[in-house]
Parts: sequence; C-alpha cells; structure tokens
Amino acid sequence: MNHNYKGFFSIVLLAWVDADYKFMWIDVGGLGSQSDAQIYNQLELKECLEDGSIGLPPPSPLPNDDQDFPYFLLGDDAFGLRAYLMKPCSGRTLTREELIANYRISRARRVVENAFGILAHRWRVLLSTMQQMPLTVQVIIESCVCLHNFIRIRNPAIQNIQLDNEDGAHNHVPGLWRQDDNLQDVDMPKEGNRDTVAATRQRDYLKYYFNSPVGLVPWHDRMVGV
Repeated sequence: MNHNYKGFFSIVLLAWVDADYKFMWIDVGGLGSQSDAQIYNQLELKECLEDGSIGLPPPSPLPNDDQDFPYFLLGDDAFGLRAYLMKPCSGRTLTREELIANYRISRARRVVENAFGILAHRWRVLLSTMQQMPLTVQVIIESCVCLHNFIRIRNPAIQNIQLDNEDGAHNHVPGLWRQDDNLQDVDMPKEGNRDTVAATRQRDYLKYYFNSPVGLVPWHDRMVGV
C-alpha cells in the first residue's frame, strides 16, 4: 500500500503552509499509493473547512478593494475548487486575464514549494531511504517539521538565503534549495475534482481583481509572456 507511482515506497506529508514558510497543519502517514486528493478527502481538515468550524477570519476586502472576499487556501489541481480553496485556471487556451491570474496564484503557491524545499534541504534524512518502520518514519518527519518551525520563529535569516526571490524587474530568482539535484524530482500526484459554481465565480472575481488597476503587479504582462 505504500508503493507509490514512481516505483518506490513512501508515506505522504500533506501540509498547510503560511506566508512565512511555517507549517500550520500537517498530516503524516498517508499511504504512498494514494493521491493527495484521496488523503485530503479522508481528513478532518476537509470537514472543518466545509462546515466552517476551522475558524477562518470573516470575509474582508482585498488590498485597495471595497468588496468583502472570503479567506481561502491555495492549492493545485489535486484539489477541487471551493470558496475556501482556490487553484489556477486549467485548459490549453487561456485568455490573457486567466494567464495573469494563474501567475498570481502560482506566485503565492511558490511559498509552499519553498517551505518543503527548505525542510528537505536542511533535514537530509528526508531525501534518503529511511531504514525505520513507518510509524518511526512519521515521528522523524513530524520532528523535522517542528524543528523547521522553531528555526523560522527564532532565526529565520538562517533559511532566508535559500528562498526564492525576485529582482528589481520582478523576475523569479530561484532559491538555493532548488539547486539541489536530490530535490529536482519532488512533485505531487494529481487527481481531478469537480469545481463548484460559487467557487468558480469567486475565482473569476480574483481574475478580474488581478487584472484591475488596484490589483495588478508591475511588469506582470511581461512576466506571463503576453
């Protein structure tokens, strides 16, 4: 059951990361044969997000806007589009506005990639074949996450040099962790989910906001290649 689609044995770390590269919530121990969506659909986190009991802040306007907008998580195509979970627009022929919206969403999701990259780059045991039993491996992973958060709180400058950043023209400058050959193959299996109508309307509002004078980022037209 722990044999994954890449042909080796693994357990899954599914995580919720904040804007400061800290892990706010994790689930460790998902079977390697399962996709992210299969694991997520079995979690209490999903139930709490759906019934509102997780305690997200009340809706408030986006920067420089005057319309209340719900707080939400950012995910990828492994998860279904919901009012509390936004993901990029899919399709082969996207409009200029959709490309810009996808860039902005992907720009924010880069924080998650950096958090995982820093975690694995510092605690090298996560890049090797562990010889312990699965329950012990879970404890090791949880310990690494706790130590990662401790460093982010006490001395974030130690890790900041490893982070992605942007130059003066908003070009993406890869962080040092991306230069590690052992990290190049890290990715996530995908599984489709049906999008809700309300969530689609919400993402459309984000798209219009990102393309409006109050929501744009300088140079974004050039960055998405349009």
